[in-house]
Amino acid sequence: MLSALLLAARFFVMGDGTLALVNAHNDERAAVHYRRKDGTYDRDELARLRHVVRSQGDTRETDVSLRLVEVLSWLQHTAGGKPLVVLSGYRSPDYNQGLKAQGKAVAGGSLHTEGLATDLAFPRTELPRLWHRVRDLDCCGAGYYAKEGFLHVDVGRPRFWEATTSRVDENLSAGNARMFARTEFDRYAAGEGMAVTLHAITVPPVLIRREAKVAGEALRVEAELPEKDGCYEVGGSGAHLRVAGARPIRRAAVVLSTCEPRSERTPETVETNPIEVYGTDTALEGRERTPSRAARTR
Repeated sequence: MLSALLLAARFFVMGDGTLALVNAHNDERAAVHYRRKDGTYDRDELARLRHVVRSQGDTRETDVSLRLVEVLSWLQHTAGGKPLVVLSGYRSPDYNQGLKAQGKAVAGGSLHTEGLATDLAFPRTELPRLWHRVRDLDCCGAGYYAKEGFLHVDVGRPRFWEATTSRVDENLSAGNARMFARTEFDRYAAGEGMAVTLHAITVPPVLIRREAKVAGEALRVEAELPEKDGCYEVGGSGAHLRVAGARPIRRAAVVLSTCEPRSERTPETVETNPIEVYGTDTALEGRERTPSRAARTR
């Protein structure tokens, strides 16, 4: 059984367990307590958030990443506590493609289509400060759209840009070039298995080896997926793997390997976010709910 201390500090960047959102298009609102006092997540409350950020073009819904929910909760507090105004949350692949066909500035492999991104309206005077605060977390994607008056926030690879440097028209994720993975949480107990999800797969299938590495330690990879030549065959973004528990480590990524044949620009290795693995509660003391050092000192 996981300790209460670990349950209370599953992510490096965490809010206070509450989040208030308002949909800018229809004024629908949700103010939720998404995380219980024991550190577990309330699926009913998360469903309310999922509904508010649903795809505007066709009203489809998908689960919103817990990692994104925690970042948004942190951002709401950082911005002063008012409900966050959502311009764009989840976009179904069909709706996203429709926008692209209309000439809108949307990426073909947008993380909006995976429930990993939001566009949030803020007063223009607040945009630079908030953009820098998100950048300093070194956890996320942070886009600054000064003229349009919004920030893009996602939980993909840490990176930042402005409207003039977004390069959205270059389709940078084509050919699996920006494929990445995310663990369910950031902090784990020693020996605890890790759920890993693959993202930004634009040319399926992708073959994944049955062994991963964390800080040089080889770990078994399991999945309920078809197998081909000793590798798992991943049919698209959102596929789930399970990586065996690791020994105690301080901030290292889980590194997955792809198998040949590799389509187009598929990388040889795919990394997750950094994780930490703890052997005792003592190692966790004083670390719960604390963002990165850069964010704390700005």
